[in-house]
Amino acid sequence: MSHPSGTAAQGAHRSTFAADAAVLGIALVWGASYPATKSALAYAPVLVLIFYRFTATACLMGLAARRELASAGRGDVLRGAVLGTILAAIFVCEIAGLAMTSATNAALIISLCTLFTPFLDHGLSRRLPPPIVVCGAMIACVGVGLLVGGLTSWTQGDALILLAAVLRAVMVVSTKRLMSARSLSSVALTAVQAATVATVALVALALTGGVGGLAVRAGAGFWGSVAFLSLFCTIAAFYVQNAAVRRMSPTRVGFLMGTEPLFGFALAHVLLAEPVTGAAVLGAALVVAGTFAGLLADHRTG
Repeated sequence: MSHPSGTAAQGAHRSTFAADAAVLGIALVWGASYPATKSALAYAPVLVLIFYRFTATACLMGLAARRELASAGRGDVLRGAVLGTILAAIFVCEIAGLAMTSATNAALIISLCTLFTPFLDHGLSRRLPPPIVVCGAMIACVGVGLLVGGLTSWTQGDALILLAAVLRAVMVVSTKRLMSARSLSSVALTAVQAATVATVALVALALTGGVGGLAVRAGAGFWGSVAFLSLFCTIAAFYVQNAAVRRMSPTRVGFLMGTEPLFGFALAHVLLAEPVTGAAVLGAALVVAGTFAGLLADHRTG
């Protein structure tokens, strides 16, 4: 007969493993989003792509959570809108950067959020991250440097992706702090965030005189990319991320998401024929080593 505490520990372990696997699945899907977005940008500018992607997401998630949203408290909706505004800034920087750099670079530079997240998470509590977390993050950053080709190879697009990485860290930590004790479900939160992003994109288009660009002349390839980005890279991914951040530490989520560049790196090579070098392979290995060193440290201190 098993001891109750042992059974509870096994259940907690399985729950943690399932959450880790779900976040890794997001990393895989988001890795695939870079070549998909790169292809879609050939038919539509940044804000138009963001508008269609998040309008579709808001409609589907809003429909799923319509009853909850109708009775949701103003404070919860406002918190979701704040997170949606941060999310809008992330995607403007990320997709604009992707339009000016390679899918490989974008996928790899974004992983620097694994460095920013633990420092922001612990810094807000006036603590330093554990030494192994710092070392793991630094190793991952060296790996990204090798993958990208060094600071001298950076472009304006790379700089925008770097800013998106900083904002991703802000997003993860803010979601934990704003929503961990709130009643709004992950479905409803994703709907509010998506609606906010779509609204920001539409307002930006109106202010820049680009509303006419919503009439996109593109074939099935473009709309297929929008559907993939909406259904998998936004609806499924942000639902899982919102749920995971409420149950796990921001540092752990940040390190798990740090595997995203490996998937993006591989898929950019397979789908877009972007080159692979020896330095890139070594960099990928360092990203893996740094990421899992950080995960191990977070598990021991959590």
